[in-house]
Amino acid sequence: MLKKKKASWIAAACSAVLLAVIASGCGSSASTDSSLAPQAPQDDYIALFHPLGEVPIPEDNPMTPEKVDLGKTLFFDPRLSGNNQISCAFCHNPSLGFGDARPTFIGFEGFQGGRNSPTVINVGYYDAFFWDGRSATLEEQALGPIQAAEEMNQDLDELVIKLKAIPGYVEQFKDVFNEEITADNIAKALAAYQRTVIINDSDFDKYLAGDQNALSEEAKRGMDIFVNKGSCLSCHSGPALSDSNFYNTGVLTDDLGRYEVTKKEEDKGKFRTPGLRGLSYTAPYMHNGSIATLEELVHFYNIGGEVEENRDPRVRPLGLTPEEEQDLVAFLKALDGTAPTETLPELP
Repeated sequence: MLKKKKASWIAAACSAVLLAVIASGCGSSASTDSSLAPQAPQDDYIALFHPLGEVPIPEDNPMTPEKVDLGKTLFFDPRLSGNNQISCAFCHNPSLGFGDARPTFIGFEGFQGGRNSPTVINVGYYDAFFWDGRSATLEEQALGPIQAAEEMNQDLDELVIKLKAIPGYVEQFKDVFNEEITADNIAKALAAYQRTVIINDSDFDKYLAGDQNALSEEAKRGMDIFVNKGSCLSCHSGPALSDSNFYNTGVLTDDLGRYEVTKKEEDKGKFRTPGLRGLSYTAPYMHNGSIATLEELVHFYNIGGEVEENRDPRVRPLGLTPEEEQDLVAFLKALDGTAPTETLPELP
């Protein structure tokens, strides 16, 4: 019975998306009629969410406590930067939700970046990295900011030489990798540590595990909006509540986003879908940090974004009442879980 009901409303969802695409392709805006949104029965849609589960581990970078400890030490060591002043934690501070609470990052010698520092929370579950997806693995991503002139501005060959001059690191790398320090092993250690930064104890997670009282009635109404009227699940899907895909959500920006990687016209202004756990800890929001609060974020999507050009047809005015906006905010807050904390390592 569950499969039959689910199949019928999924078919309705597909029809709704097709109608929206046809409307947008014919030069008119997608319908804002909420009856076109996929309507899942309330006793069924929980089946659409997936428990977070274990973080995927690549075969060529198995996790060990010693490797995680090494990665953590490197993550907090400012000597990974060209001026020995900027660590990974400078932009990904545990006390700030593994972000930096700034609209856009500050980099090498005070360089003012153009994008928000994305949180490291649950990053091990993604299939694409950076806002524009220019890295396919967490290991590849780990070295990107180190080399970037505007971020940490450290040549990798010079970094290897620098770390080889520190006896403590020489010993740690030997113990963990059974070989000398290399850029590849620096990346593997950093990625291993980042895979441990996980939120999986939110009220939402407890609800998925069977605790029907874990969510407030307000949050349950918000979850219904998230699945049905808001159609948020079409992008914020999968265990991490991110499909690791790229969308133009109507943000007012000069940043070309995914286009800088693919050079495809249709990718202008597209950015990777962020995961949603721990949202309250990671403000401000969007690739440019232009939205300060969850309330403003929900309202942004309720009005259909700021800019129509190249905007995804799923981003459309939703017609939520102020009360429904509050319900959706309550659901997003139910994804928070325990605020991440970290003890600082002793540097060698």
